Amino acid sequence: MTDYRDVNRANWDERVPAHVASPSYHVEQFLADPSYLSEVVRFDLPRLGEVSGLRGVHLQCHIGTDTVSLARLGARMSALDFSAPAVEQARSLAERLGLAVDFHVADVYDAVEVLGAASYDFVYTGIGALCWLPDIERWASVVAGLLRPGGRLFVREGHPMLWTLEAGTAYAEVRYPYFETAEPIVFDEGGTYVETDAEFTTTVTHEWNHGLGETITAVQKAGLVFDSLTEHDSAPWNGLPGLMTEDADGEWRLTDDPRRLAATYTLRAHKPGQ
Repeated sequence: MTDYRDVNRANWDERVPAHVASPSYHVEQFLADPSYLSEVVRFDLPRLGEVSGLRGVHLQCHIGTDTVSLARLGARMSALDFSAPAVEQARSLAERLGLAVDFHVADVYDAVEVLGAASYDFVYTGIGALCWLPDIERWASVVAGLLRPGGRLFVREGHPMLWTLEAGTAYAEVRYPYFETAEPIVFDEGGTYVETDAEFTTTVTHEWNHGLGETITAVQKAGLVFDSLTEHDSAPWNGLPGLMTEDADGEWRLTDDPRRLAATYTLRAHKPGQ
């Protein structure tokens, strides 16, 4: 039986050069402007809270643009991703920016063993991470294991409502499961979520959706205290091509009445203790 991690890792590994070169990741702006932050981190600054001086870990960091943004806000960052080429690029970016970030190549479910238990003041997870994991309860247990007493979890993720949809020419169809399933949703698509002329040979991915109730319950079951959930009508990528319009901040909303769709959410929780 093919391991979903092998399938997905091959897909991500091949797309790293295209993502680094894409204007969507703004690598050149990071290098040119010492104050530049990723659009994802900038969007959630009102909810993120103070991170300066705190020890943080970014799970599933990809090429590290959100990681270095948190470091620029003063956090002492570690980061982890299962793609070696992605971590290589993330490490290179941090070094070029003069930031000391501790990067690791590892599966997210192994994060406690790799990074150390109860070692972090906050765990950060960004857009498009949880859909690659088959078990949201196991993920929440990892987060709880990484946090010190009093430490907090911060997630911004694609809304499970959006993940159920497939764009048509003039409308979106509800096609995929809202709730976590035992078997993956298998996609075979040749492109990626950034504009590129690159042609890819690894096109299959295995993904899972996780309902909001499942995610919040998993966080609570892991011993964390749920603090807040904010739903947004926008996403930092074109989740429904042909049906969404980009604003000046790089966020995409339904062109026709965006109030109809929750596109992303921000979730916050903390581990009890001092």
